[in-house]
Amino acid sequence: MPEWNLPSLIDHTVLRPDATKTDVLRLCREAKEHGFTVIFVPPCYIDEAVAAVAGADIRVGIPIGFPLGGHTTKAKVLEAVDAVAHGATVLDMVINVSRLKSGDHDAVRRDIAEVVKATPSAEHKVILETCYLTQQEKLTACRLAVEAGVDYVKTSTGFATAGATVEDVRLMKAAVAGKAKVKASGGIRDWKTTQAMLEAGADRIGTSASLKIVEEWKGSVHA
Repeated sequence: MPEWNLPSLIDHTVLRPDATKTDVLRLCREAKEHGFTVIFVPPCYIDEAVAAVAGADIRVGIPIGFPLGGHTTKAKVLEAVDAVAHGATVLDMVINVSRLKSGDHDAVRRDIAEVVKATPSAEHKVILETCYLTQQEKLTACRLAVEAGVDYVKTSTGFATAGATVEDVRLMKAAVAGKAKVKASGGIRDWKTTQAMLEAGADRIGTSASLKIVEEWKGSVHA
């Protein structure tokens, strides 16, 4: 089994709608205590999160066009620019699922590319929301994301009808062909599932169950 440094591969996340400022600050403390190098928080808490992890080797991530992806490109760009201005260095943007399913490929590519172009200092991931897509649409989405210059393609928001699957991770890994990385997220709540995603080719894991997963991972390593 590969010797993963698991905490460094996890985007430690709290994006549920009822999350409070206390929850966000707890997430920041947990990241420092357990070695998570990326956290994701709601955009309204960017300032508190950046301040809370100042001086630590932790990057603050913000979702863009979240969770449905149907925002106008201008709105997504403004959201991204504002997040970076306040200290975000990682942006997870939801693809325009409706445009993709309508066959408007140029619009999808341009939507992503405009955000990438407007925030060159940030790392960019594009969320495909795979549960809504056919196999061909997943392949097309990966191609468009790579053409738009992203760093990662990502399976899911965690707010749709289903999340990451091993099959989708394998498909996306093959589709990007080394030109981008793959983030698995959505429904990943234990070490067994996390391990399956990593073995399928995921480069990062997005989860709100990070502490449980790391605890189980440590138990398996020392078993």
